[in-house]
Amino acid sequence: MRLTYRSGGESHGKGMVAILEGLPKGLAIDTDAIDAQLARRQRGYGRSGRQQIERDRVEVLGGVRHGKTLEAPLVLFVANKDTSIESMPEPTRPRPGHADLSGCYRHGDRDIRANIERSSARETCARVAAGAVAQQLLAALGAEVLGHVVGIGDAFARDPSEEPGSAFAGLETFEHARAAIAASDFGVLDGAREPALRAAIDAAIRDKDSLGGVVEVVARGVPAGLGSFAQWDQRLDGRLAQALLSIPAFKSVEIGLGHVAAQRPGSRVHDEIGRDGTRLVRRSNAAGGIEGGVTNGQLLVVRGAKKPIATLRRRLASVDLATGDDAPAAFERSDVCAVPAAACIAEAMVALVLAGAALELYGGATMSQFVAAHDWHVREVARIDACGEAGGGTRGAVGPGPVSA
Repeated sequence: MRLTYRSGGESHGKGMVAILEGLPKGLAIDTDAIDAQLARRQRGYGRSGRQQIERDRVEVLGGVRHGKTLEAPLVLFVANKDTSIESMPEPTRPRPGHADLSGCYRHGDRDIRANIERSSARETCARVAAGAVAQQLLAALGAEVLGHVVGIGDAFARDPSEEPGSAFAGLETFEHARAAIAASDFGVLDGAREPALRAAIDAAIRDKDSLGGVVEVVARGVPAGLGSFAQWDQRLDGRLAQALLSIPAFKSVEIGLGHVAAQRPGSRVHDEIGRDGTRLVRRSNAAGGIEGGVTNGQLLVVRGAKKPIATLRRRLASVDLATGDDAPAAFERSDVCAVPAAACIAEAMVALVLAGAALELYGGATMSQFVAAHDWHVREVARIDACGEAGGGTRGAVGPGPVSA
């Protein structure tokens, strides 16, 4: 079974639509949980007035009966309060770093408004709504996904010796971490870092500038064996990288140690395998939970770097397409920093990729079939881990296997 996600709508149109196809029948849809994620996307220090205008709420337009999915396309809608797309002024001065000019090149015209209405990050509310549903599917397998902010601007220093995902070590669930992130204006786990982040954003506000940053998404309870090495586009690390780089303004992605792995010898990169009773364990997690494009049962850790927002109050140099004269770039209502929102969006995209990979492995027309196939697979993984023990071995027991659809 294949999970597909599509979105529609424009920044100042009637709203944003998310369509998820491939969900099994019987998944209970918690709209309050979706709304909580949508609200989280709008929070954060350094946001613009747009976040005070919109109060995002999801409306389910199709694919659900009595609160559960029908194995039909799930259609979600998030309305815009600002619906002025038809009356908005036509900009003529493209912003460096945005799709203003590149979109004109694509279409062979000077219609900047048409480009920015769709390329706007407003589209990400549809991703967050869909990602919240994906998280509900993953929860049925005991998997959790959570994104947080690592740093904003230069208020960030990566310790090369830091274990990927170490901030979550020892947590039985993500409840404590999620509460800490929700209570932070900056989406961070460690409140002690907030003064430095606030100072960085305040400086950008004074300078009429903008700031980017780095976010990390961690997933625990992810089944081993998701993804594939059979084809280039089935490798899970590649799919995660593409998903995060598709988020507006994301420019790089790291999994596990990421770039640091290129600076070390192999003896300090690859996660050695050992035994803990009847389980195979790793002594580290430099791989970030993925080897050969397939999850290995470790904590999944992926980071994304977001560039500063392209709309600055300090107008960058541009050219007026109507006159050909040099002119400052256009300015429309914009955030100074949206990195906390980016962590929520990245979390949603990781959840969508993992949910898709789980459906591909386990299939099932219904949630009961999907969960049963997962449970069977978990038992087979346990048999592999029990190598050398009674009942262990390299061949799996005869059973139903993952249900394909």
